[in-house]
Amino acid sequence: MSFIEIKSFAKINLALNVTGKLKLLHKIESIISFISLYDLIFIKKIKGLSHQISFYGNFSKNIDSNNTVTKLFKILDEKKLLKDRKFEIKIKKNIPQEAGLGGGSMNASSVLNFLVKKKIVKISQKQIQNISSLIGSDVILGINQSSVILKSNNVVQKFSKCPKFHTLLVKPNFGCSTKEIYSRVKKITNSKFNNPKKSMFNAEYLLRQENALEGAAFSRYPKLKKIKSFLENLKNPLFVRMTGSGSVIIAYYQSKKDCEMVKVQFKRKYKNYWCNTSKTI
Repeated sequence: MSFIEIKSFAKINLALNVTGKLKLLHKIESIISFISLYDLIFIKKIKGLSHQISFYGNFSKNIDSNNTVTKLFKILDEKKLLKDRKFEIKIKKNIPQEAGLGGGSMNASSVLNFLVKKKIVKISQKQIQNISSLIGSDVILGINQSSVILKSNNVVQKFSKCPKFHTLLVKPNFGCSTKEIYSRVKKITNSKFNNPKKSMFNAEYLLRQENALEGAAFSRYPKLKKIKSFLENLKNPLFVRMTGSGSVIIAYYQSKKDCEMVKVQFKRKYKNYWCNTSKTI
């Protein structure tokens, strides 16, 4: 049997608020899109006693054995949902780690999505949500990927045909630990996105929003604040914002030409930083 190819797209937080604190986690709400940057997943059924999961590519270093895809197959096996079938999975990592792009979470949701759509795993929507939450809090966002608003009560509302942006993604030569950034959060705000509307994806609305994790990330890594400021002063972006808990900073543009031009200017100053031009999908 030959490999089947799956694209696992990166997610970005166009806006994010921290609305409360639970015992171990923070309550958040967020406006989320996906972009044209993706990891490539190759999957096929094999004969054998165990699954074979491997990673390669630019951002495959230091992925531990307890990664999201391994967790997914462990759960599916424990629940006997694969009926003893085994799979080989190879993942080409194009999405950087500790970046705020949800690469690992989206890998798990892309594989689960595939298994459900191909009827290899037959489960209800409620079971999908349950399995997703056992792997990680944002895995559910990647099921049937589309623009979504995550409400503060953890309910996800999907939207289609949202405004598109050209994006310049920039990552310095360090990542941000999600756990560490959240541990430094002081700013708790009232919920703003509990009545989700498609208009919330408009640039005019997003311009007035923020990523509430920036304060915590910038105090820990002042270099991120400098990058944001530098991008804000190049070719009039619509807005510039960190995604997730960082360390990727994104400049948003209406024009692909402007986006590409800024990439060249940015690389002149920050030669060793990872830089990617993408588009929301």
